[in-house]
Amino acid sequence: MTTPLRRRSLRARLLALITTATDTLAAAWRILTRAQQALLTVLARIRPGRTANAAIRAAAEVFQRSIGEFDRTALGFIERWAATDLPTAYRAGGTEALTQAGRDPGQWAWTDRHQSTITALSAQYYTDLTNRVRESVRRARAFLRDALDAARHRVDRFRRSPWPSRAALLRDHPLDTVIYAGNTRHPATAWAHAALAWQTYTTANTGLLRTTADEVGADWIEVQDGPGCGWTSHGDGDMADGSLRTVQDALAHPVAHPHCRRSFRPRPDVISRPDYAFGGLA
Repeated sequence: MTTPLRRRSLRARLLALITTATDTLAAAWRILTRAQQALLTVLARIRPGRTANAAIRAAAEVFQRSIGEFDRTALGFIERWAATDLPTAYRAGGTEALTQAGRDPGQWAWTDRHQSTITALSAQYYTDLTNRVRESVRRARAFLRDALDAARHRVDRFRRSPWPSRAALLRDHPLDTVIYAGNTRHPATAWAHAALAWQTYTTANTGLLRTTADEVGADWIEVQDGPGCGWTSHGDGDMADGSLRTVQDALAHPVAHPHCRRSFRPRPDVISRPDYAFGGLA
């Protein structure tokens, strides 16, 4: 489970949350990859004979249990993430807005607007993560079918045609990866960190921005971002760092790209649109 956010800088608290959550989700994926390696090892040791098919079935049952364990572990994490950790990040952003505006962060409360906002975000991210888990379960079952077919083929004394090797099965069924659009594969741990970071920073920044508008009563925020980061994407020529933006514009772009660590500072002193941008403020 993820740990509570302690009273440190907002960025430090969010990084701690992301790191712990990434470790937890990566551990769930290791259930699959270890089971995959174990299954291939067991199947390779089965020799032709009367007990071969029974041994193959027993190995399959062990792997099926591992799929179930992965599914329960990953979904259990996602449920806690959506129900507890994302609301914690949202609240952290909200109290940060009050602190930066010189208000008492202890006065922050779950208003109807805050509740509806975090409910929508949590539901979206819950769906995104559970879809990845379902896809991995589907891929694990596809691997199992191919691995069992290969094992049955190998122990059949009358079959002499080639069949996928262990290396080929691992190549065709890399359960330690997540498939992105375009059929590109990325290590599951790297995907978990990118996905959870995106969700965390988006959620915390949304909480900060909603609080800036509703509780602080400010229409403008100052952006703090990487020196080369654009407003809508990393390559956007409209540089984000040090600029002033409306809260509504910022709500449309709480982050710009994966691994983005954009942050905001309420500017209740700004009451009209300036014709310049500035940076370097403390």
